[in-house]
Amino acid sequence: MRVALFLTCVNDTLYPDTGRAVVRLLNRLGVDVDFPLAQTCCGQAHYNTGYRHETEPLARHYAEVFGEYDAIVTPSGSCAAMVRELYPKLGGRARAEGRGEGLASTLAPVVPKTYELTEFLVDVLGVTDVGAVYPHKVTYHPTCHGLRSLGLGDRPRRLLEAVRGLELVELPGADECCGFGGTFAVKNPGVSAAMGADKVRNAESTGAEVLCAADNSCLMHLGGTMSRAGSWVRPVHIAEILASTEEEPAR
Repeated sequence: MRVALFLTCVNDTLYPDTGRAVVRLLNRLGVDVDFPLAQTCCGQAHYNTGYRHETEPLARHYAEVFGEYDAIVTPSGSCAAMVRELYPKLGGRARAEGRGEGLASTLAPVVPKTYELTEFLVDVLGVTDVGAVYPHKVTYHPTCHGLRSLGLGDRPRRLLEAVRGLELVELPGADECCGFGGTFAVKNPGVSAAMGADKVRNAESTGAEVLCAADNSCLMHLGGTMSRAGSWVRPVHIAEILASTEEEPAR
């Protein structure tokens, strides 16, 4: 199996350790991972802000860069959802505008083989115990794209429950949005901040040391809220927990 890591813009710019954790984790499970240097943005920010036509070159480029791989793994539920849910819509709208099947045909091959990390682990590799060790009290926030667009269900929880030393505690209001929403946080800052504050209060009520999620964009929003509030809870991406071992522990 030829597997590629799609790191995403946010991770490449702000959270490169998450990408390194994905590679360590998959290598430990016997998967060789390529990192195509030509990769760029999937176009999610452009699309969600209303720039659909400007998104199309980025989507074409994604298909060109990753088209030859058997699987494309990303540590971002929102970017995986962009490819799986919205790339077909891009192709459909181009067709409806009389521009033919070209875009849809270009994008179609990469749509079904783009996986969020926990999907790939559970559904493709068939594992829930990845050999991780993480002796901390953790609560899990299921992000909106993972919960509603990808339908990740209990995959992340099953992976966390198998981590040795990890105490997993339930997050009140877990299915509520954290308030980030990409450009939503810019357009509606007051609402976004209030939603983030609610989520952080809920995380603190569990007594957890760590708030875990499968998307760093949400953790960035919540981490900023925690920092301003002086919270003891730390945001940590699930990939970093799953990559943690006794020999190479994550914080």
